[in-house]
Amino acid sequence: MIDPNLEKSYNFDYHSEIVKDHLNKIDLQGLSEKEIAIKLYIHVRDFWPYYPYRFSLKKTDWKASEIIRHKNGHCLDKAVLLISFLRANNIPARLGLAKVKNHIAIEHIVEKFGSDVLVPHGYVALFLNNKWVKATPAFNFELCDRLGVSTLEFDGENDSLFQEFDKTGNLSFMEYLEDYGTFDEVPLQFMLELMQEHYPPFLKNNIKLGDVLDLNQLQ
Repeated sequence: MIDPNLEKSYNFDYHSEIVKDHLNKIDLQGLSEKEIAIKLYIHVRDFWPYYPYRFSLKKTDWKASEIIRHKNGHCLDKAVLLISFLRANNIPARLGLAKVKNHIAIEHIVEKFGSDVLVPHGYVALFLNNKWVKATPAFNFELCDRLGVSTLEFDGENDSLFQEFDKTGNLSFMEYLEDYGTFDEVPLQFMLELMQEHYPPFLKNNIKLGDVLDLNQLQ
């Protein structure tokens, strides 16, 4: 019986030609399972710059084969890609959702959403060395360097979820407020409900499934 955390699916369609072609360009020959996971994590973290201002509630936008076409992505986009890449290399992986508070470079989000809470935040749960560990490939190297925050690294053995402080150690960067657990697929309805609960503009603007949210246009 195939492990469901390895299966290709609607969201994690690593069998698609565009995903296979991309993976073929990443040299993973001769690497251990842990080394493969680390290399894929770094690739997703840095190849697609973090961009939180577009959020789609269209089902068709939540396929790895669609996300991979974009030049950037938010934490959930990048989590879907990493899960697909890991499964394609026989490493079990699942999507995790959480609520976080980000303290750096979120003025635009606070202005539009009326909150410094980011929800849902996406991370990856992956199975390595007979245990589940968590990793967040959201914040690319260039962004972290610009914000004065150390890049979030992943060693394949310990959870790698957030940078607690900036490089000075004085300013708080991010904290997890709630973990909603892991999911077999991208739970769009649940994600919409979380945003409706935390962000008044979602109800005010009657944002619903099938919409694509452009933060710059939200009133």
